[in-house]
Amino acid sequence: MNGSRERDALPKGRVMVVDDETVALKNLRRILEKEGYEVSAFSRPLRALKRLKERNCDVIVSDVKMPDLDGLRLLDRAKGVAPDVEVILVTGYASLDGAVEATKQGAFHYLAKPFTPDRLREEVEKALSRKRSREAAEHRSGEAGSLPVLIGESPGMTRMAELVRQIAPTDCNVLITGESGTGKELVARSLHARSLRSKGPFVAFNCGAFGEELIANELFGHEKEAFTGAVGRKPGRLETANGGTLLLDEVGDMPPSMQLGLLRVLQEREVVRVGGTRPVALDIRVVAATARDLKAALRDGAFRQDLYFRLNVVNIHLPRLSERREDIPLLAYHFLSKLRGRVKKDVRGISPEALEILRGYAYPGNVRELENIVERAMVMCRGRTLQPRDLPGDLSSLELYSHRRPREALLNLDELERDYIRHVLRLAGGVRTEAARILGIDRASLWRKMKRHGLE
Repeated sequence: MNGSRERDALPKGRVMVVDDETVALKNLRRILEKEGYEVSAFSRPLRALKRLKERNCDVIVSDVKMPDLDGLRLLDRAKGVAPDVEVILVTGYASLDGAVEATKQGAFHYLAKPFTPDRLREEVEKALSRKRSREAAEHRSGEAGSLPVLIGESPGMTRMAELVRQIAPTDCNVLITGESGTGKELVARSLHARSLRSKGPFVAFNCGAFGEELIANELFGHEKEAFTGAVGRKPGRLETANGGTLLLDEVGDMPPSMQLGLLRVLQEREVVRVGGTRPVALDIRVVAATARDLKAALRDGAFRQDLYFRLNVVNIHLPRLSERREDIPLLAYHFLSKLRGRVKKDVRGISPEALEILRGYAYPGNVRELENIVERAMVMCRGRTLQPRDLPGDLSSLELYSHRRPREALLNLDELERDYIRHVLRLAGGVRTEAARILGIDRASLWRKMKRHGLE
């Protein structure tokens, strides 16, 4: 009965072992079956390839020195049959050149003999974990058609995703808080896409990108001849969003006079265009987002308390990427899938060493910075697997951004933002337009941040 139950249990994964030495083959099979894997063993690599065409597997563990077909050629042909399979090469003739060549061709690891059963189990588990992270990211990228996908399995992201699903069908106003680059607009789009207003427009407006007069014109619209140059009537963003959702991004940067005008709109559910007298009825849901500490702005008198409570019916706070490091592999593979078409390279994997560097970085630019790093690495990649050499050279060397930096040095977020902007400006060669693009903000927002930090 016990044997029957073990056979009926789902395997941890499917592993293929290939070795022309019978004793080594049996040992590999015994170790992995004992660990709970479904194992198929082959002494001839060509038969292994034939089986791979008939039934895919998760991981291949193969010897390098074999007749008919050596391990490197098996790796290349296996990737042609099943691009997502992870391959671990085993050899008693380990060399640096061989390891480099193997990883160039997409091998997960180059394991030198002799090795312990624990080492084998550890590498197979890592390879399987990488494959499943990649599959999960690609699945989420394509799930629910064009619905925005919230990537992450950390406790904080799981709770946040459940809150989004819970409140999306309602019409309550939502305030999304979190540092720049954490994905606030993505959450707003997810709320809209899952709401009863999903067939209506989603309109985003950056409150920090315009001066006071332009904000009034852009947000409220204007009547013909309301001011010099107003040759016709123009509806504002509020009207454009009718029947849908309006995202007020960086709402904490809105001038006080505009805050009063917005409060009246939210209270009366109508807007009067600049230069007009007739109110226009509104049917919108308002989602506001800010990287600013609005409670501190309330204390300083920079933000109206009544508007704050009107916007903050439900608060969704997005954690920094450094606070959910377990999501980094999932996000990295999501970006690999998302960017493959744009970069025009068939990069499908990330080496364990590169993934370790990605996990160890502090990400002052959060998820947006991770996406930029992955895109840059894909451009630099010379194979099908991202390697440490493909990552920015200062990613692991700059103590400023390492999570190993003493905790007290990270507590001053203003100092961290200032140093990060200075770092990005250096990367961009001082070109502000390029620096703003890397940071994911507009030039006006970058200019204000530079001014605040004395970087002019």
